[in-house]
Amino acid sequence: ALALNLTEGDRQRLAPEHSRNTEAYDYFMRGRELWHQLTKETNLAARNLLQRAIELDPAFASAHAFLALTHGLDYLNRWSASPPESMAQAEEAAMRAVTLDDSDPWAHWALAITKLYTRRHDGAINEAERALALNPNFAEGHVILGEALHYSGRSEEALESFARGKTLNPYFPDVLLHFQALAQFQLGRYEEAIDLLMQRLARNAVTDVSRALLAACYGQLGRFAEACAAWEEVLRVNPDYSLEYRRKVMPYKNPADFERMVDGLRKAGIVQ
Repeated sequence: ALALNLTEGDRQRLAPEHSRNTEAYDYFMRGRELWHQLTKETNLAARNLLQRAIELDPAFASAHAFLALTHGLDYLNRWSASPPESMAQAEEAAMRAVTLDDSDPWAHWALAITKLYTRRHDGAINEAERALALNPNFAEGHVILGEALHYSGRSEEALESFARGKTLNPYFPDVLLHFQALAQFQLGRYEEAIDLLMQRLARNAVTDVSRALLAACYGQLGRFAEACAAWEEVLRVNPDYSLEYRRKVMPYKNPADFERMVDGLRKAGIVQ
């Protein structure tokens, strides 16, 4: 009595990330899982799997979307020989995803991320809202909307989007804790940010960016010994960590917003 007759279009709207090619979908799922681990090695492995999915199904929009984000991570972390070229590849793949399927929330999610990190804040917000119009329960869509709001100087609103994303996905990726901490830090709520960062470190012991933000929180609170200890851990995890590169790639609409973090490190004597 409850049986439904769904057209192929209905099926695609309900699960747009699926491919008609089961082997391509398997490669996609494996690549998507690896991408979420956010390390250089897993990012490369994810790209190889996603490229294989695309070879098997060139019209697989969601695979192009996640391929875009593998290039985006290379840009953010200087994992490629040419970070600017990586960002160009990211945007090309994201645009390809939207062109292939304008009804795929993942495609608009990826395009929102590439627009944000090329400092087109209004465009990023528009793409995130388009993804959410297609799927209001799209947890990742709420998260990227929160990111775009935060970097646009709207951190209080960003926290609402992050909370919605966390509610919708109880298995949320640990990086969401970092985004929440960023917004709390920007609002001067350093203790709240520290609590979130410690939660992230419990789940991801190799993050350098969360340790750097933790050091800045301690610096702003006058807990200088803890700030220096946290900074030592940054350099232990990633000896090549560069505050100058982070200043360059973090897409703050107002560059002075990034300087709050630098100020915390300066107070602790970590930077001049």
